[in-house]
Amino acid sequence: MHQFLTDNRAELIARCRSKVAQRSASGTPGDELDFGVSVFLDQLIKTLQVEQTSEPMRSRKVSGPTGGGKPELSEIGESAALHGKELLQHGFTLDEVVHDYGDLCQAISDLAFERGETIGIDEFRTLNRCLDNAIANAVTEFGYQHDVALAERQAMELNERLGFFAHELRNQLCTATLALSIIKQGKVGLSGATGGVLDRALVGLGNLIDRSLAEVRMTAGIPVQNRLYSLADFIAEIKLSATLEADVKGCVLKVSEVDPLLAIDVDRDLLLSATGNLLQNAFKFSRPRSEIALNAYAVADRILIDVEDRCGGLAAGAADTMFLPFVQEGEDRSGLGLGLSISRRSVEANHGLLSVRSIPGSGCVFTIDLPRHLVADPD
Repeated sequence: MHQFLTDNRAELIARCRSKVAQRSASGTPGDELDFGVSVFLDQLIKTLQVEQTSEPMRSRKVSGPTGGGKPELSEIGESAALHGKELLQHGFTLDEVVHDYGDLCQAISDLAFERGETIGIDEFRTLNRCLDNAIANAVTEFGYQHDVALAERQAMELNERLGFFAHELRNQLCTATLALSIIKQGKVGLSGATGGVLDRALVGLGNLIDRSLAEVRMTAGIPVQNRLYSLADFIAEIKLSATLEADVKGCVLKVSEVDPLLAIDVDRDLLLSATGNLLQNAFKFSRPRSEIALNAYAVADRILIDVEDRCGGLAAGAADTMFLPFVQEGEDRSGLGLGLSISRRSVEANHGLLSVRSIPGSGCVFTIDLPRHLVADPD
């Protein structure tokens, strides 16, 4: 069999390259496609040749024992591990790693049949052993490198978020500390401009902490604590904190009357965070002295909570990306760019939907869509 493989080496590699190319995206490096196959084929030939000598067990140094072994004791193990790593770097999937070696087995079988070549039982066992060890080591290394890359990416994302959070936290804290220091000197009063600066800094700190706690809950997978709440009471609670922020931002908050019989079955903290963030964005991106509307009402079996701002409307395509993490569409780029992403996840955790509708020349309407309940609902 080793002579058959040697004589037909180029044909076997060509067939494998063709199969890989059919599965892979265009532009995959050609050298990389045949590296693992060509090296493995040479090692298979070497194994078969050694098994024809007076010391056949020496072939295990090349191919490894049945059932695998330490990669450093096998040439196939080492090269397969390297190949698995390289395939990951070039964007292959785990499924393609397995098929990469399976292609060669099929190519050998097909070509042997076409040429009338008989493969002996012992040689076939050797082929299977080599394939098993190569696939096992390639898959193991592929998985290891994938986990390493994922861990590194997650660590970078976490560090980036912590860096942004610390930066924004420090800015707000420094502003509050400076304003308080000036007020304590007795030169200005709490009702003046410096008092307003202190108000804005404290409100910003509170919003930052609330948003961060919501993200921690969502990321950590902490179970949602659902309870039935009066929609009117929920909106009244939101109104208290939002009115203060509206004053700080120089806007007017208009809140609609809410049917006292309507209720929502939600995790209160998560929904407060989501709704509060939508209002914070509305105050942040609306023109000064704008009227921001908060409306809550029922349509069929759903409850809708609308936050309408006066940002002037969305640019084309912005609605498709604005809920992604670290995306900031407006001119004001302060903040982490995580608020809308966290809000959507918080709403979805409450079995709801968060969407946006642009009103060109006017603003946007963000809508939280939740299942409808009644205060006296027997369920």
